[in-house]
Amino acid sequence: MQSLCFPPLHFPATALRRRIIPTSVARSAKAELREDNDPLIQSAINSASLRLRETNRTEPLFIDPYAACFLPNHTNKEPNIHELQHYCLATKFIDDKLLQTAKRIDGLKQVVLFTDGMDTRPYRLNWPASTMIFDVSPQKVFDIASDKLQGVGARLPKGCMFFHIPVESGDIEQCLRSKGFSGNRPSIWAMQGLPLESQSSFEAILSAVSSLAINESYLIGELPTDITHQSDLKKWMEKLFMSSGLQVKIVSYEEIAASLGVVLHSQVNHDKILFIAQQLRFSDDQMEKWRQEFERVEEDGDEQGFEEL
Repeated sequence: MQSLCFPPLHFPATALRRRIIPTSVARSAKAELREDNDPLIQSAINSASLRLRETNRTEPLFIDPYAACFLPNHTNKEPNIHELQHYCLATKFIDDKLLQTAKRIDGLKQVVLFTDGMDTRPYRLNWPASTMIFDVSPQKVFDIASDKLQGVGARLPKGCMFFHIPVESGDIEQCLRSKGFSGNRPSIWAMQGLPLESQSSFEAILSAVSSLAINESYLIGELPTDITHQSDLKKWMEKLFMSSGLQVKIVSYEEIAASLGVVLHSQVNHDKILFIAQQLRFSDDQMEKWRQEFERVEEDGDEQGFEEL
């Protein structure tokens, strides 16, 4: 079985190209300092460095050709092997589930990603045509990432559309609707890297999924354990998800590692929980559509009865 060991960082030549900006320098010293001191930006850069480490392995679980563009040239920090393994296993699991589900959907596909702002899935995954991708993430991180991705020539797969939703906007459901999301069409939802301040911020996400996702849709992802102090995390998650009409299953990193032939250096991840959940309810749009249809049938029945009289 393969072991997730990390090679030295290697920056592809294409990843270091920058856009020509009509100023004397590519970025100001003030912007550089802001990135160095901002915890959200640093967390996103750290995750990008883990993806780059994995990409540079001899037999990587996945390849991210854009990860290097987010990293400073002087980066040479060795990652924590346990963090690297669990992050890459979760990334591979989420990647596979997203594509498997999207390819089974006929017609227009809707993918909602809750991310740290530097997620490259819209560009590195082979999405089928007619896929609408919505990225919900911190605006300031997304702005930096968007600029760098443009600088290295990142492009969406042909026939796909991309929309960004600032997580700071508050009303995620309304913002998704304003960008064209339809609660009458199939969708797949994923979460990895999105900064969560508390349990209530995660409940807001579950509420949006519950309202917008049609029956039997999936939400997959990683949930940080520091948003709660519950001792029985499994019981807490089952109750929390079910309150929004979602049935959740906790996925073990060990199970994924075994299926991929990976030797885990640490069997337990105390920082995050990997999960997959299914929508048991019908979306608000589905319910409204059926309500209108029921009223129409009733009206047709009343008219028919009146004619018979």
